[in-house]
Amino acid sequence: MASRDENAERTNRVLRISQLDALELNKALEQLVWSQFTQCFHGFKPGLLARFEPEVKAFLWLFLWRFTIYSKNATVGQSVLNIQYQNDLSPNLSYQPPSRNQKLWYAVCTIGGKWLEERCYDLFRNRHIASFRKAKQCVNLVVGLLKLGGLINFLIFLQRGKFATLTERLLGIHSVFHKPQSVREVGFEYMNRELLWHGFAEFLIFLLPLINVQKLRAKLSAWCVPLTGAPGSDSTLAASGRQCSLCGEWPTMPHTIGCEHVFCYYCVKSSFLFDVSFTCPKCGTEVHSLQPLKSGIEMAEVSVP
Repeated sequence: MASRDENAERTNRVLRISQLDALELNKALEQLVWSQFTQCFHGFKPGLLARFEPEVKAFLWLFLWRFTIYSKNATVGQSVLNIQYQNDLSPNLSYQPPSRNQKLWYAVCTIGGKWLEERCYDLFRNRHIASFRKAKQCVNLVVGLLKLGGLINFLIFLQRGKFATLTERLLGIHSVFHKPQSVREVGFEYMNRELLWHGFAEFLIFLLPLINVQKLRAKLSAWCVPLTGAPGSDSTLAASGRQCSLCGEWPTMPHTIGCEHVFCYYCVKSSFLFDVSFTCPKCGTEVHSLQPLKSGIEMAEVSVP
């Protein structure tokens, strides 16, 4: 019977990360409530709330405590994660909510502790009397011991997964699921497919800038469309000057690179600046010199019917 109860407790035990997430959600809610509250006094005199800030914060946290832990046995962060507090001191095996005294002491330890720490800091900040100095040292000693106890409790929590805070351990309350958790079946086919495509996309993004697409296209064009004819004659140059060998349009400011083909000046210049080893996409001739097309050949090309 004892082993069965222990196994049931292990299966329903709240994960450590869920308990820590609940604490972080509570802190975020407190910051959000306080920022919204201070916005209400944005148009008033600056520093209006500074004198009574610890009391105002304690009142707000007490208001939140009344409608969360006191009435629902769970903080806001725990409610989001389907968690609530259970009385660990109860001998019953079934769920037992925290008692009224535990809830009240929870408010005293959390809300009252924060108020006392802030108020004592303001009280001893500008006091230089010997009695106040001793009291300040005592308060600092108590706060340091509580911090040390919280650290030790956190290390134990990481090992056992129970009592995330020192207050929970002292009061005997721990986190349990509000509703039974159903076992989820996780399929990794979709995840593997996404990881595969993500890795393939990253590989392409890394590889594509390293490939000279224009040069590769010129190589393929030279292989697929072999050159027929011999370069060197002005008539052949004029015959091939009807269109740019790169853009396929009528050549603007026609230039040659040492072969019979004609290019727009901007096309061949930008290609040469992009790739120093640029070659003609038609015949594969390397750039020897960038020269403008002779005017006589250009006029002869224009007069061709």
